[in-house]
Amino acid sequence: MSAEEDADAPIDPSTIGERDAPPVEEKPYKIIFEANKCIAAGKCAEVSANWEMDLSTGIARPATYFFDESELEHNVRAAEVCPAKKDRGVIHVVDRRTNEEVAPDPHGDGTLSVDW
Repeated sequence: MSAEEDADAPIDPSTIGERDAPPVEEKPYKIIFEANKCIAAGKCAEVSANWEMDLSTGIARPATYFFDESELEHNVRAAEVCPAKKDRGVIHVVDRRTNEEVAPDPHGDGTLSVDW
């Protein structure tokens, strides 16, 4: 495939951020955040210490995109309570070992529900 054809290929969301990511063994989970679809409801910030609302932009923002098991529960909760995209959410928690979506997983099969 040429560089031009590669540039036109759809982006695989599971690869986002991997170039600069910490080792999978240390931080096996990551967040993929569709910030352009955030509706600023703030529910993520209510349930997770990793999320805060940026008052200057009106968009939520995670403190970190990569984390371990100790931070999984509240990040999953943030993904599950996000009302954007008709309750399908714009926060996606991905297991980097399998590239499966842990939350919100609206398809129920671990496939990423990112709309790019």
